[in-house]
Amino acid sequence: MSKPITSGEAEPEFKITSILVPLIAIISGIFMVILDTTAMNVALSKLVIDFKTDLPTIQWTVTGYMLATAAVIPLAGWLSDRFGAKNVFLTSVVLFTVASVLCATPNNAEWLIVFRILQGLGGGFVMPVAMAYVFRLSPPNKIGQVMGMLGVPILLAPAIGPILSGWLVEYHSWHWIFLINLPVGIFSFIFGLWKLPAVARKKVAGFDLPGMILGPIAFASLSYGITQGAESWTSDKTLWGIIIGAVALIAFIIVELRSKLPLLELRVFRSVDFSFSIFVQWVLQFCLFGAIFLLPQFLQQARGYGAFDTGMTLFPQALASAVMMPIGGYLFDKIGVRWLVVAGLSLVSGAIFQYSHVNLTTEGHDLILPLIMAGSGMGLMMMPLNSHLIKKAPHDLVSRVTSLTSAMQQVINSFAVATLVTILSSRVNSSIAAKNIPINSPADMQKAMLAVAPEAFGQTFHVMLIIAICGIFLGLFLRRDKTQPNEAVKQEVALEGLH
Repeated sequence: MSKPITSGEAEPEFKITSILVPLIAIISGIFMVILDTTAMNVALSKLVIDFKTDLPTIQWTVTGYMLATAAVIPLAGWLSDRFGAKNVFLTSVVLFTVASVLCATPNNAEWLIVFRILQGLGGGFVMPVAMAYVFRLSPPNKIGQVMGMLGVPILLAPAIGPILSGWLVEYHSWHWIFLINLPVGIFSFIFGLWKLPAVARKKVAGFDLPGMILGPIAFASLSYGITQGAESWTSDKTLWGIIIGAVALIAFIIVELRSKLPLLELRVFRSVDFSFSIFVQWVLQFCLFGAIFLLPQFLQQARGYGAFDTGMTLFPQALASAVMMPIGGYLFDKIGVRWLVVAGLSLVSGAIFQYSHVNLTTEGHDLILPLIMAGSGMGLMMMPLNSHLIKKAPHDLVSRVTSLTSAMQQVINSFAVATLVTILSSRVNSSIAAKNIPINSPADMQKAMLAVAPEAFGQTFHVMLIIAICGIFLGLFLRRDKTQPNEAVKQEVALEGLH
């Protein structure tokens, strides 16, 4: 049994290779969860046929998973402190794996939705717990390198997911989308049980019951309401989701700021550096997730690509991210985060500018350069900014901060998709009206969509480009972390005074 790692404890003569073995268990768990999340979208049309149901019903296999994930993320930090990060991580992997097997068994949509919600309950814990775990395992001067390795599956899995699931659905069965998680989950659990060191638990005198109720309601409702905004911002589902989420969020903030044992430590926002860094992260997240979402939509809607072909076309982006992620982590340890964000967003901006000129003759080889640029930019800045953000928080609150950032990222991702879909739909409708294209049937709408798609997508990419350029400007004001490792205790003592 490995000696428990305590907060602020130094590891003399640390070698980067010493963390690779436990990192394998963490990476395999993360890869499994993200891969399955992206793979599911490809199977929806096949599930509609097999279950003899409609798309809105089967869409709940995605929506239910997303809501379950958003609901449990705020609980991850408190549970890690109370029961130990290793126990929570391994339990979440087991729950996700068991639920995956169950997802391959139902013969009706209702049970599949139930099992997908169970998957979400397990998968929601994996990312925030894993990030906090890796941060605690890493010495202060190697955080960037280690977090860079952790980031590889985060950007690689979304690219592999559609390729793998498209191949499985087309040539085998949708059941294998879930069954492939079984060997990966078993490996992650056994290897983690064997090699993951125990992180010392913290003394948690009680629990924040109001926060545990309001937090999941707030983040799940906001995610749902904003997601529904992609269809209509004025629908009852959208309005009620946002209203309930906003009210619950306000109540949650008030409760957390008054609580002596908060579920999420919101007092870290008193740090100007932390608050500014997390705002930059939201801008970055909007750009990255927006680019990942919008280009595949163009390929599928305007160019008629299938999921498998789309995945193959986008694969250079994933490879570039995988190559640049460790490099970005290494540079973060040497020069800090500022110029990595500036350079990364500059590359992404250049890629988005090229995306804005796509048309109905655009082929996969025309996108290789911008895809490599986008992937390289993502790899350079994504995990360095996450690492920077965590380092800005007191060392003793790492697990709470990763829960906070992960919960907000879920909302920002939903907001990015809903906003871009709204802009795209508005541009499509405006272009159709401006050109006086008659719409008398679904076939007419399809032809009209093809006629205006390049212009509509180009205008939407221009909006993203403006946001990315604003992110470059904001990145110039990020400050390198000057805190020394032995200052963590002083930070924690200062925060205790806030209670």
